[in-house]
Amino acid sequence: MEMNGGGRRRGRRGRKAGQAASRRELIARSMHSAEQCLRDRDHGTAYAHFLLVLSLAPELREDYKETFQYALMKWAEELYALHRSQDLFNCYEQALELFPNDDVICNSMGEQLFRLGFRDEAAAYFYKAVKLNPNSADAKENFYRVANWLVERWHFVMLNDVKRNRMFQKAIENAVQAGCKTVLDIGTGTGILSMFATSAGAPHVYACELSKTMFDVACEVMAANDMEGKIKLLHMKSNDVQVPEHIPERVSLVVTETVDAGLFGEGIVETLIHAWKNLLLEPKPKDANCDGYGQVIPAGAEVYGMIVDCPEIRRHHRIFVNEVAGVIVDTVQFASPVHCRSSDLNEPYATEKMSRVPGGYKALSQPFLALTADFNSLQDLERIASGKTCRISVVVQEQGLLDCFITWFVLHLDNEHSLSTAPSEETCWEQAVFPIQNLPADGYFVNPGDTVLLDVSCPDCYLRLDLVTVIRAGAADSGVSTDDMTMESEVDLCDALASLHTTHQTGTVRELCVLEPIEIALLNNVTYHQSFKNAISKVISALTRRENGTLRNENGALAPEECFLDPLYVLDVSEGFSILPLIAAQLGKVKSYSSVEEKQHCATLESLSERNSISKESLEFWLNQLEANGDVLQRPKSDKLWSVIILDVVEPCGLIRQDVMEKCAIAR
Repeated sequence: MEMNGGGRRRGRRGRKAGQAASRRELIARSMHSAEQCLRDRDHGTAYAHFLLVLSLAPELREDYKETFQYALMKWAEELYALHRSQDLFNCYEQALELFPNDDVICNSMGEQLFRLGFRDEAAAYFYKAVKLNPNSADAKENFYRVANWLVERWHFVMLNDVKRNRMFQKAIENAVQAGCKTVLDIGTGTGILSMFATSAGAPHVYACELSKTMFDVACEVMAANDMEGKIKLLHMKSNDVQVPEHIPERVSLVVTETVDAGLFGEGIVETLIHAWKNLLLEPKPKDANCDGYGQVIPAGAEVYGMIVDCPEIRRHHRIFVNEVAGVIVDTVQFASPVHCRSSDLNEPYATEKMSRVPGGYKALSQPFLALTADFNSLQDLERIASGKTCRISVVVQEQGLLDCFITWFVLHLDNEHSLSTAPSEETCWEQAVFPIQNLPADGYFVNPGDTVLLDVSCPDCYLRLDLVTVIRAGAADSGVSTDDMTMESEVDLCDALASLHTTHQTGTVRELCVLEPIEIALLNNVTYHQSFKNAISKVISALTRRENGTLRNENGALAPEECFLDPLYVLDVSEGFSILPLIAAQLGKVKSYSSVEEKQHCATLESLSERNSISKESLEFWLNQLEANGDVLQRPKSDKLWSVIILDVVEPCGLIRQDVMEKCAIAR
């Protein structure tokens, strides 16, 4: 029995020794294969062998870490080029299991996430890389770069607004000292309002923030201010917060600064309706202290408006030329997406710091009260959310062009503290701009005494100002006074206006084309287009000189007629909507190719082409000439090159448009 038992023990030892030898042989063979694959640039197979080796032999990880990193990154580039995103991420996850605290791999993972559009996730990996190695220049640069995408620039302006911060702090201190013991900060951002409440002595403070990036920032800021354990921070939308799942009880004070230039654009109405129904105590009666009741800071607001003449806003939102470098454009109704109800791209308003608008602006009316909001009244909030329209009449005080309405607001934090965002105030907020578009040419000009009728409403809880009509001075002699224009009954109002001559005439229905404001401003730039026309014309003339009907080549010598039987091919790779292909098509025997991508813009170019008597054969679209993979341009003929490539590579801010350069490189 002893001999048998000893034999069994020796057998087990032998098997273990054999397994160890086989393991060493497998590791050695795999390592050799990995190094050979690297030499052969077979990075995928090299990565797989390294992964196997370092999983079997953890003791080798430090020795081969840099080589493994090299194989990983090379293979990741190939996977990215092949659009195999999931395989790419799987490789990085496997690598991080081997090297969980490697800053190089974390930084590289962040770069791949960023280029694929996962910016929040990329920021987390860049941040981890910086934490692991504060001296990593690459990781720090990447982290700051992605932070510029994720932390919007207005956060910095807002935090530097000393008056805003001081007013909020005093209002919160007053509420806490009056008896508010439980506080919820909605949309906390950096957490500053929550910290005001904690510093004021509120024993229970909660804060919620939906953005992962800002949530992380708030955690850092609170920790830096020794308030990490004093404020419960929730990474969620306030509308998803429930009692008692997320906070133990209804709160006595909600603080929020979810207001934009148009007051309601960050969702404060919907947010507070939900808060009053689900998160706040009952509203306190007048003159009662806060104890046992609920309230909101800010308590309410008043929105003011004004009629404005502003050349800078005009050129970005309205086409005021009928012809551009020989191309007639008056048959198309161009409009910006701002306030354009006929478009799916509708934006409720633009924003401008009116005190800094280039060229300035001219107030055509006195400020008028457009709307009031009581944030401590659920009934008033629901009235705003209903989208009910209020009609207002405003008397013109100064002569000028009716370019837009602008609005600002006075935010009442409590009975003592208020903030104004008027153009004359130095504040972190801009003003909301409602461009007026598509009036008859003579309708934009107004004189003192004219009356402007407008509708104020909040469809989808976004502030909106709509021009109804302009009543010319003297029209009220028909028996209708401007005071009557504020009547509640829209039927009576319409009847009263029926006999008046107004500028809101029904004209020829034109095709609608929605352009970005920067595209409208470019279309208004006649000098820009004339300069391009001159340059294109010069090149085309050099290629096809004609003297008395005789074709000559570039050197002036007679050229065979058949050399010019085919048109010259002109490609425009400018960004966005461009009429440069139409300008080129009018300059001779030219076939123009446009790089516009939106169907609406293609249809507009075709319509303008017909209006300007440009044959259908003279205009083509670049996308129709691309191969299925979208990367290679099919030239018009296998033996032809582009005669002219048009490109505008400089953005208005001075940066080079890299995407346009890439298009040009492909075309060439």
